[in-house]
Amino acid sequence: MLESAPLVAFIPSVDMARSRAFYADVLGLDLVDSNPFADVFNVAGTTLRVTKVDELTPHPFTALGWTVADIGAEVTELSARGVSFERFAGMDQDDLGVWQTPGGDRVVWFKDPDGNLLSLTQAAS
Repeated sequence: MLESAPLVAFIPSVDMARSRAFYADVLGLDLVDSNPFADVFNVAGTTLRVTKVDELTPHPFTALGWTVADIGAEVTELSARGVSFERFAGMDQDDLGVWQTPGGDRVVWFKDPDGNLLSLTQAAS
């Protein structure tokens, strides 16, 4: 039924201007629409709606993530753009903050300006 319908991802924001600058300028996403209710981005063919909310308590788990080919290059580029990467107690993360899963995938986390937890994953070869 829905297996062929395009997916739309949602992320909340209390400050749309700040979020627009982060998602468009820092992350480099393509802004395709902006209105009082949401900023809409095209992310490799998937729609991301950064939606205006009055209040927000970010979840303690990943809300949105990307699969990347070279996690080290992405971390280096995002760090140069001012992104800080998260460290978690009990997780063996390398100098860049990257954690390797038992299956060999490499994952790193960072937050958007509203505190939503985002991630990058490089699949094991």
